[in-house]
Amino acid sequence: MATPFLNLKTLTRFSCYTNSKNGNAIFGIGITTLLYWIRAQSAVKLTYMATILSHSNIEALSHDLHRLVDNLESAEHGQLIYSALQTIVQLSQTDTERLDWKILAGSLQDMHRAIAMFYPHRFNRKVSIFGSARTNVNAPEYKQAFEFAEKITKQGFMVITGAGGGIMAAGNEGAGNNSFGLNISLPFEQSSNGFVLEDARLVRFRYFFTRKLYFVKESDAIAIFPGGFGTQDEFFECLTLCQTGRTMPRPIVLLDKEGGDYWQQWHIFVQDQLIERGLIANEDCSLYKITNDVDEACQFIASFYSVYHSCRWVGDILVVRLRQEITDAHLDRLNDLFGDILLTGKIERSQALPMEANEPHITDLPRLIMYFNQHDFGRLYQLIAAINDTCDPSNPMVCHPEQR
Repeated sequence: MATPFLNLKTLTRFSCYTNSKNGNAIFGIGITTLLYWIRAQSAVKLTYMATILSHSNIEALSHDLHRLVDNLESAEHGQLIYSALQTIVQLSQTDTERLDWKILAGSLQDMHRAIAMFYPHRFNRKVSIFGSARTNVNAPEYKQAFEFAEKITKQGFMVITGAGGGIMAAGNEGAGNNSFGLNISLPFEQSSNGFVLEDARLVRFRYFFTRKLYFVKESDAIAIFPGGFGTQDEFFECLTLCQTGRTMPRPIVLLDKEGGDYWQQWHIFVQDQLIERGLIANEDCSLYKITNDVDEACQFIASFYSVYHSCRWVGDILVVRLRQEITDAHLDRLNDLFGDILLTGKIERSQALPMEANEPHITDLPRLIMYFNQHDFGRLYQLIAAINDTCDPSNPMVCHPEQR
C-alpha cells in the first residue's frame, strides 16, 4: 500500500493559516520544521531567526512548502516529515490557545539548535554531568568534577553539562574543547560559565523539558555530583527513564568527595523507604554505582561498553549488539542466570536484522537476541555486566568504549 503524503493543496492551504490569530507562532513552527528538512538536503547552514509575519515571509514559506512537497516522497525521512507537518496542520484547524503554540514553537526551536550542534559528533560517546551550580571553585567537589571530566575525556569520551557555574563549570573546564553546554535562561545562577565554545558547543534552551531531553538523548553515561533540587530532579528523571526502559541502558555513577556521605545517605533512604516498602525492586540498585574515586568512576563507565555496544528493539525482540563474540560456554551461563527475564525461548546469537539497516556503521557487529520481558530493567543491567565479563583490556581493537 502506498504511503500517504500531504497533498499540495493541503500544505499550500497551511501557509494561509498564518493570517489567523496565532499566525506568528504557526509560521515559526512551519519554518522550524522546514529547516529540519532543508538543512538535511543542503550543505548550507541555516539558522532559525524569530520572524515577524509579512507578505514576503508568507510567500517564502509558500515557496518552501511547494519545494518540500515536491521532494517528500523521495526524502530519506519523508514519512516522519509528513507526520510532523500533518500534526501542525491539524493543530492549526483546532481551537488552540496562543500559549500552546508558543510552547510548541519554542520546543521545536530548542530541538533544532540541539540537533544541529550534536549531529557532527553523533559517533562519539558522551557523559552528562549533573551537580550543584552553587559549588564553590575551591570546594573538593569542584576539584573532583574537574578531575573526572579531564580523565574521562582523555579516554575519548566527550562531556555535556548545563553550562552554568559550580559543578557544571568544573565539568566544562576539565573537559576543555571536548565538552558541550546546554544552558537555560533563569533569573539567577544560569549564565554561561565561559568554559564552553560559544558558537559550536553551546545551546541556550527555552524550556527545561527539551533541555533534559537532550541531556539523556545525547549521552551514553551519567555522572552526578552533590546538588540541590535541580540535580535531584535530573537524577530521578534519568533513573525513571532507565528503570522503565524509556531510554537505552547507560551507566549512572554517583560521585562524592572523599569521606562525604551525600550519596550514602541518599542510598539509605532508598533502602529504608523505597525497597523496604516494596516501591522498587532490590535489582533497581543495579542502575547506579556510588563511589568517591574518580578512577573507579571512569573505569565503571568504560567497562560498561567494553563488550556490550548498544541495544534496540525490533518488534518484540531485544537486539543486543556486541563488540566481540562471546564463547558458547559464556552464552550458556547467561541463559542459566537470566532465563527469568525472558518471556519465551533463550538468548541466542544473531546477525543484524533487516530492520537495523538504518545503522550501517554497526551492521557487522555480532548480536544477541532475546524476548526480554520489558519489566526487569535492573536485571537487564546485571545481564550487561555479565556480558562484559569477557572483555580483554589488552586488545584495543576490542575495547574501544568511547565509540558508538
